[in-house]
Amino acid sequence: MKLDKLLSRTNYTVVSGDTDIEISDVIYDSRKVCKNCVFVCLEGASFDGHEFARAAVDAGASAVVVSKDIELEGTAVIRVSDTRKALAFMSAEYFGTPAEKLKTIGITGTKGKTTTACMIRSILEKSGIKTGVIGTLGIIIGDKLIKTANTTPESYEIQRAMKQMIDEGCGCVVMEASSLGLKWHRTDGFFFDYGLFTNFSHDHIGGVEHADMEEYAQCKAMLFRQCQTGIMNIDDPACDRMLKGHTCRVETFGFSEKAQLRASNEHLVSKAGYLGVSFDVSGKTEMTVSAAIPGKFNVYNALAAIAVCLDMGAGKQAVIDGLNEVKVKGRVEPVNIDADFTMLIDYAHNALSMENILTTLREYKPERLITLFGAGGNRPRDRRYEMGEISGRMSDLSVITEDNSRFENVMDIIEDIKTGINKTGGRYVVIPDRTDAIRYCLENGKKGDIIVLAGKGHEDYQDKNGVKTHYDEREVIAQLVSEGALKRTDKGVIS
Repeated sequence: MKLDKLLSRTNYTVVSGDTDIEISDVIYDSRKVCKNCVFVCLEGASFDGHEFARAAVDAGASAVVVSKDIELEGTAVIRVSDTRKALAFMSAEYFGTPAEKLKTIGITGTKGKTTTACMIRSILEKSGIKTGVIGTLGIIIGDKLIKTANTTPESYEIQRAMKQMIDEGCGCVVMEASSLGLKWHRTDGFFFDYGLFTNFSHDHIGGVEHADMEEYAQCKAMLFRQCQTGIMNIDDPACDRMLKGHTCRVETFGFSEKAQLRASNEHLVSKAGYLGVSFDVSGKTEMTVSAAIPGKFNVYNALAAIAVCLDMGAGKQAVIDGLNEVKVKGRVEPVNIDADFTMLIDYAHNALSMENILTTLREYKPERLITLFGAGGNRPRDRRYEMGEISGRMSDLSVITEDNSRFENVMDIIEDIKTGINKTGGRYVVIPDRTDAIRYCLENGKKGDIIVLAGKGHEDYQDKNGVKTHYDEREVIAQLVSEGALKRTDKGVIS
């Protein structure tokens, strides 16, 4: 593609060279420079791509896009006001403006983005619309999961993913639009069909992220100047703040009578292998739905999903079936085993996330709440004490084991966890090998128990002594069950 075509939606100045040249690729990482590419000099908190411009040219780049004065001979130098914005629009051109061929849904908010994205995907696929997801879990296309470094990847990766989704038959993409993704123009280069706001609370303040809560809010609000329709949680106090300066059509959801799509009569649903929440929907439509993800707070996420999917033409049955069968990998994810207790996999890996998940599960009044967990090596020891204390206080039994011990001895980590748990008097067992610990839980689960395997979530590896080995808890559980770990009597009690 010619450089002038790549720059067709970007304001720029030609410092030197010619834009009538063929470009092989758009590159923003100097380590990936290839012959005849254009190198875009991005700036970050700890790096400045301008420092690598000369090296990029020496490695074969035919053009360089800059936002600073630099001296380069023998190449085209293009000056723009913001290289991140330029990268977004250039990437969209390079991949053939894929957003124009997809329905695009962006989700912003402090919590609930991943869950809402998975709910939308589940409903739309029940409607016959193959849907890709870009977010915390990675890039999901069909059964494939492509790992990413950020919740909202760099704009080039987003455009490439959307092109791949089209090639594989997707009609829609759901994207988690993080505050940093919006701030750093990763979602520029196209207009969302829908923007969703879940909620707003304290997060991402200080350091290299956001200076204060006001900037954090302003970055999230950018989505509603970059979408056709904004679907808003009217119950959240920050709703008006998100809409300040908006340019989109607005729809609302919530429990409030002012909401266009309303929830009521919410209640928890619990049975072996299924924890969820059921509620009535009224306003734009009327139905009763059950979402297969624990916690009453997930009513809001489900309402957001229902709102956008109805607007896209999804039928009631697709909504009901999609929510009833939704799974979020590694987020209170139920494991499909033939048992009269419930086993879940969750990413909770610090005291706050552990307290949140255990508080939610306590609402289901389990016979026993059993928490299997470890703690990461080469990380602050305080985290281990805190996790031990939370589990000791909130679990009926803690199963202490390994979790990415890295370069530390797992028994040293376990001793730190025990220091916290011993402050509570909570019951615990120590089983250093994680597979043995999972086997113990399978063999000793009783009717009505909820067993949560905390820490790994969607991870599929163990990190020990500097080596990452494949480790997916779903596969481990399936193998253990096939070996007879669930040896039960007719009464459903451990033999």
